[in-house]
Amino acid sequence: MSVTNAVDGVAAESVVVQPFRVSMDNQKIPPVEWQTVLLVAINYAVFTLVCLFYHHLPWWIVLVIGAFVVALHGSLQHEAIHGHPTRNRQINEILIFPSLWLWLPYDIYRDSHLKHHEDDCITDPFEDPESYFVSRNKWETLAAWQRAGYVLRNTVGGRLLLGPLWACVTLWRDEIKRLVREDTSYLAAWFRHFISVVLMLLWLRYVEIPLYEYILLFAYPGMSLTMLRSFLEHQTDMSPARRTVVVKSGKIMGLLFLNNNLHALHHEKPALPWYRLPQVWRQSSRQILERNGGYYYRSYLQVIKKYLFSPKVHPRHPHR
Repeated sequence: MSVTNAVDGVAAESVVVQPFRVSMDNQKIPPVEWQTVLLVAINYAVFTLVCLFYHHLPWWIVLVIGAFVVALHGSLQHEAIHGHPTRNRQINEILIFPSLWLWLPYDIYRDSHLKHHEDDCITDPFEDPESYFVSRNKWETLAAWQRAGYVLRNTVGGRLLLGPLWACVTLWRDEIKRLVREDTSYLAAWFRHFISVVLMLLWLRYVEIPLYEYILLFAYPGMSLTMLRSFLEHQTDMSPARRTVVVKSGKIMGLLFLNNNLHALHHEKPALPWYRLPQVWRQSSRQILERNGGYYYRSYLQVIKKYLFSPKVHPRHPHR
């Protein structure tokens, strides 16, 4: 069989697909992944320095660095969900406890993301909590302005500008519905999140950064960067293996997303730490692309150029 790049009709060199032999699952992962621990420390150090020198830096420098450290912290939370950088869940969660982006309790993120990793349900608007699709029945009930909002959210520009606000409103709506049903399963999670946010607010008061400025220069753009990664991570396809993308990126974006841009590989081997993903990709890229149907982009710049103002796909799920 040959590997075909489904993006822009670009065909890759024909190869004979071999079994996916490259695996690090049988290689012992150290009890403490010091690369990740060091990255956590560096991220907090940079965040602290930017906050301390906030009033001496141009706003655009604060925006660039602030968004980066918040998005990177979200990527580190993702690592913790998958059991890194230690084998102790409590230690991992302590390391990423501060809520730099303020909006999402870690426990809710963890549970919804692990549900998302049930690959058979990816993109299903009923089963996948990270799906950006709506069912046919729901689409028929939406008003014209609501449909326009869903379509706009499926452009890069709409996802970056409106995505974080949309996510916050959706989270709060769902949590209110949970309480109305007398479901208190996440009250403890919200209490821990409340403590984390209070600590952040005390820190912002200490460094004299107004909350609205922090949201505009740190939290909101950090969430937007994260949503750039997730913008086209998944597509609808009858085969679950063909639903997950690979986006080739440079070192900066690879670090920002902790190589989660190699998303098809991450879904195949979710326990692999971020720093091992590139090696597996280099050794087995053709096999991976064969399994995911060539769902591949050369860079995030290509993604932005292609979908900045054009929706990547219709938000109505074709099979549901």
